[in-house]
Amino acid sequence: MTITGAAGGPTVVLAHGFGCDQNMWRLIVPALAERYRVVLFDYVGSGGSDLSSWNEEKYSSLEGYAQDVVELCRALDLEGAVFVGHSVSAMVGVLASSAVPERIGALVMVTPSPRYIDDEGYRGGFTHQDIDELLASLESNYLGWSSAMAPVIMGNPERPELGQELVDSFCATDPGIARVFARTTFLSDSRADLKGVEVPTLVLECSQDLIAPRGVGAFVHEAIPFSRLVTLDATGHCPQLSAPQATAEAMLDFLDTLRDRA
Repeated sequence: MTITGAAGGPTVVLAHGFGCDQNMWRLIVPALAERYRVVLFDYVGSGGSDLSSWNEEKYSSLEGYAQDVVELCRALDLEGAVFVGHSVSAMVGVLASSAVPERIGALVMVTPSPRYIDDEGYRGGFTHQDIDELLASLESNYLGWSSAMAPVIMGNPERPELGQELVDSFCATDPGIARVFARTTFLSDSRADLKGVEVPTLVLECSQDLIAPRGVGAFVHEAIPFSRLVTLDATGHCPQLSAPQATAEAMLDFLDTLRDRA
């Protein structure tokens, strides 16, 4: 865990997605830290966390990750914090905010997807076969899968250094842990949980995103009563890296509005 930034106002907790760590936020942290206290952390099994604390049973569901977020909020005695979740962490934030509403007062969902697999009346972007093949490829050759998929997830082929950064991040993750996290991520269905969100929420989607295509953001926005949807002029699934200025500006506009209301 890393704590930086200014005192006063709500604390902003930044939570990374699958195959990543807290370093993925580095390009937007300076802008946030000028006005807010910022907390970054690595999930158990990611980054610099204690791998001996990882437990397959616990982390085979998003609830396991949400439990850790709740523990973090209690350990820091947070009140009314803003939880910023990237990708699958957006749904972790939904679960955590429902568990401790006094600790988490707002959510920012960066390229969220409550379900990656298409369903009747819902387009998540993948068929069951797509996800089965993705997981089979990942489980048979994780490093090869990482090298092939990370640039696709990142998008922005004209900026190959971004895709390579994600490749490096994926490859730094223990393959066994990554396999479990991948199944937890891509087989999850958190649609029913969205209706229970009772805190102000910002939904950030990208104009082009193969992992969470347009329409998913609108679904999340429509399901959450007190939400705002912003479509970033950005490509790929990681706008905090590919479009950090636009991402930070959208977040700060939301955060400043919350602070002005307080």
